[in-house]
Amino acid sequence: MVGPSAFGLALSRRRFAQGAGALVLSFGLRSRVGLAQAAPAKLPGDLDHDRRLDAWIKINADGTVTVFTGKVELGQGAKTALAQIAAEELDVALGRVELITADTARTPDEGYTSGSQTIEYSGTALRFAGAEARQILLELAAQKLGVPVERLIVADGVISAQDKPATVSYWDLVRPGLLEREATGTVKPKPAARHTIVGTAVERVDIPGKVTGGVAYVQDLRLPGMLFGRIVRPPSPGAVLTALDEAPARKLPGIVAIVRDGSFVGVVAEREEHAIEARTRLRAGAQWREQDSLPDPKELEAALLALPSQPSTISQKGTPPARTTKTLAARYARPFIAHASIGPSCAVAELRDGAYTVWSHSQGVFPLRRDLAKVLNVGEDKLRIIHLEGSGCYGHNGADDVALDAALLARAVAATGPGRPVKLQWMRDDEFQWEPYGTAMVTEIKAALDDKGMIADWHYEVWSPTHSTRPGQRGGSFLLAGWYLDKPIAAPTPVGIPLPAGGGDRNALPLYDFPSQRVVHHFTEAQPLHVSALRTLGAHCNVFSIESFMDELAAAAGADPVQFRLAHLQDPRGRAVLEAAAERARWQPHEKGDGSRGRGVGFAKYKNLSTYVAVIAEVAVDRAKDTVRVVKATAAVDAGQIVNPNGLTNQIEGGIIQATSWTLKEAIKFDRRRILTESWADYEILTFPEVPAVDIVLLDRPDERSLGAGEASTGPMAAAIANAIANATGARVRSMPLTPAKIAAALG
Repeated sequence: MVGPSAFGLALSRRRFAQGAGALVLSFGLRSRVGLAQAAPAKLPGDLDHDRRLDAWIKINADGTVTVFTGKVELGQGAKTALAQIAAEELDVALGRVELITADTARTPDEGYTSGSQTIEYSGTALRFAGAEARQILLELAAQKLGVPVERLIVADGVISAQDKPATVSYWDLVRPGLLEREATGTVKPKPAARHTIVGTAVERVDIPGKVTGGVAYVQDLRLPGMLFGRIVRPPSPGAVLTALDEAPARKLPGIVAIVRDGSFVGVVAEREEHAIEARTRLRAGAQWREQDSLPDPKELEAALLALPSQPSTISQKGTPPARTTKTLAARYARPFIAHASIGPSCAVAELRDGAYTVWSHSQGVFPLRRDLAKVLNVGEDKLRIIHLEGSGCYGHNGADDVALDAALLARAVAATGPGRPVKLQWMRDDEFQWEPYGTAMVTEIKAALDDKGMIADWHYEVWSPTHSTRPGQRGGSFLLAGWYLDKPIAAPTPVGIPLPAGGGDRNALPLYDFPSQRVVHHFTEAQPLHVSALRTLGAHCNVFSIESFMDELAAAAGADPVQFRLAHLQDPRGRAVLEAAAERARWQPHEKGDGSRGRGVGFAKYKNLSTYVAVIAEVAVDRAKDTVRVVKATAAVDAGQIVNPNGLTNQIEGGIIQATSWTLKEAIKFDRRRILTESWADYEILTFPEVPAVDIVLLDRPDERSLGAGEASTGPMAAAIANAIANATGARVRSMPLTPAKIAAALG
């Protein structure tokens, strides 16, 4: 077994940024002296990764515009917002724009859709590409109309001069190769004052299919001649298949293939219910050799702290003062958390004429193609990956793994006759037991106050395994089935994600101004469970820890929590969101809880370089009924220039609700051998009656660049809940989830 089957196996690798251009030696005499050709100038956003204009925009003679992005729709409204940006820069109606997302045969390679970077990077690329395409069309129109470019105006793709009746449209000017050129990045996009589409709350293009029962997800895909597959997973990480009785499964009607390759077992059938029943029979007929490879769940924090780690000081400034009045220290933690997608991971794969087509809800179709090529032992040119939305996921769930499962079964089908598409959907227990989890973490903080009640010294340490085992890394493969084949593909060596984005140290650097601080990240190569990216990565735990401790320090200083933060914060935009949230929530200085109800505040600038969010949460703790409920959350948000206010509000609301569930309820259960979480009965999440009321105030900054917001509210919300519970009851709970039992223990 070469995957993460035992406590301590490594599971991630840093994704290295690609340079803008290769170093090319000149020929002749210049080459002998080693002179290098200068790299091309860096272009804005992801335009730098694919510098051809026609890679992003195509003007069609039928009066439409096709826009391409390597990013994907995850329910965050990306398709709508990116189409708005393109339509705005091109001066065409939004209805003319068709957006093509993440297809290895058609779109730019933008890596992963992650880190709240779609609008910042893909949106920036489309903004500049659209502006330059518009300028090219204007120059052609100027020649045709005999009018200087400066005197031309555009209305929905129709170009006219201010003082002449003649017009010409984009569609009249289309010719082959029009945009087959490298972008310059020198044409300035529109100023915000001229925007008519960006900044408006247009209807989301992805919603109708989702609310009407239409084809919205890869789970809904139906193709002619489609077969259905299921996988038989081991009962525990690292288990080895020793025997398999296939006879009972083969008695079922319509069984096309049973695939056994090492410890990988799958079945393909004409009908889905027969594939499911065959899986049940194969599981009953499988014998496995197992071992205890997981840590003691009762000692998880100690286990994480005891793992060998690579400590690195990521911030060091000032000198600890000689004298302080008070010193506080605390430890915080979060458990392993599931993505808990409502629809289990799914993919459709077909092998025909030696080439694979895979429909997947992967968040990185190009990296997935690289890993599939490794495991299937084919060239990347023999693989096309087409993105279709999956039913629920922010982060790296089983989407990539199920794509390999489907491809392996499609290969088995093609080996026995004509290739047919195979749809493979995981079962609920597959999803809970085999998806990569959000990483468990531990933090320790120590700080000292001076005689004025200000923080004089800050010491922060975080212990965390990797937060990304996405495909496409150097070395082996992170695809699950590859580890269980007879000729396995090993997992790559784990490497952390470097700052400024960071992984376990994301948001570990406080935005506050302290005269002396030291921040240390302990990256642990070993990890107890298989993990990868979950919405916000390390920011959820780090912001929870920092902001909880800020409240503890404020209490020690006798200060109001909001004013205490403002006293340590110089960033004007950060101050503005804190003040706006406090004003909107009608925060009263030195608010006191009544034993059961209270309010708390949380604040962060996501990744210290993206959206600012401040949240004030109100909780109700009923000790008699053994419940904790978040009643309301009020948030202020600064995401720079707002593309779609409804879309931004949706993202902040969704992050707040998901963080409420994570912080109060969610944790993966396991023992020394097996993952015990198999169904919704084993994994508690927030229910509809428990969803808090959410009030959002948006601080639009049209002259600032747009910032990613999809992950910005989870950390502040987690801290606001912890601080509200402490305000309500006096109980400070530092280890998530913040359950009634932990609150009772803290009070005891």
